[in-house]
Amino acid sequence: MILAGDIGGTKAQLALFPPGADARSPSAEERLPTHGSPSLDAIIREFLTRTGAKPTRMVFGIAGPVADNRCITTNLPWQVDGAAMSAEFGAPVTLLNDLESTAWGLSTLRADDLSVLQKGDDLAGNRCLIAAGTGLGEAILAWDGSRWLPMASEGGHCDFAARDKLEDELLHWLRARYGRVSYERVLSGPGLADLYRFFRETRRGDEPSEIAMRFDHADQPAAIVTETALDGSCERARLTLERFVEIYGAEAGNLALKALSLGGAYVGGGIAPKILSAIERGGFLRAFFEKGRLSPLLARMPLAVVLDQKTAVWGAAAHALVQNA
Repeated sequence: MILAGDIGGTKAQLALFPPGADARSPSAEERLPTHGSPSLDAIIREFLTRTGAKPTRMVFGIAGPVADNRCITTNLPWQVDGAAMSAEFGAPVTLLNDLESTAWGLSTLRADDLSVLQKGDDLAGNRCLIAAGTGLGEAILAWDGSRWLPMASEGGHCDFAARDKLEDELLHWLRARYGRVSYERVLSGPGLADLYRFFRETRRGDEPSEIAMRFDHADQPAAIVTETALDGSCERARLTLERFVEIYGAEAGNLALKALSLGGAYVGGGIAPKILSAIERGGFLRAFFEKGRLSPLLARMPLAVVLDQKTAVWGAAAHALVQNA
């Protein structure tokens, strides 16, 4: 019995896979909150007590850098030790970076799990994956001539690069609040909310008073920005989301260049499917392409949004099945 999981900054998706099951056929699954929980161990104990399962192998994709099967989570106050968990639960535990886990899951996806932004050319080569949610994750899949090998990355924490005067202002605004500014400071749920605050302080776009009040009192203000941008009820939110989409496309293009992703670039995470209509309007692709002399190369790369929100779970299961083989 395999226990696979996607452990994010706000939720944990856990699934059990009996012997002989494929990576998308769990016998039980559950979504549990991570925010406020004392540890990953506590979440797993709760799940196993409820299901009565006794897994023989566990693999978890977790939001944070993994070294020596240990992880200090980026957006949770946890220190996760795979070896200690193995001893506690009596089964081998493997920790993967959450984007590495999602990258393993790409091979399990069907055509209807993707929204194709650009068909590109059918070329053998590396792939890349970028995913904005509670944080910003990035991964590379190296092509070895017969298969793609996922590699973990913490590229979302690289320095944010401004592309024009507005983003110069944004960079200075963020630096005044946080010091160093990474791409995650913009391309994440908290980043989207901060981008809206920047547009407010620099008086860009109209903001109805009732929406200002909703934003200021929301537990998840980024959701208010997305909602009011997409339904057209707030010009400031629309401008915010348009710029967010452009920066997202620009960084996706940066990653595609670094990985030379002739085999395809993928956009995962929880935000992209929710703002798919904004991504499809063209700002994402324009920013993805705008790489000077290498723009024609990017035009050859397949590009798609991952719609399946359980891809990281399928990837953790796929990794475990490879280990069991």
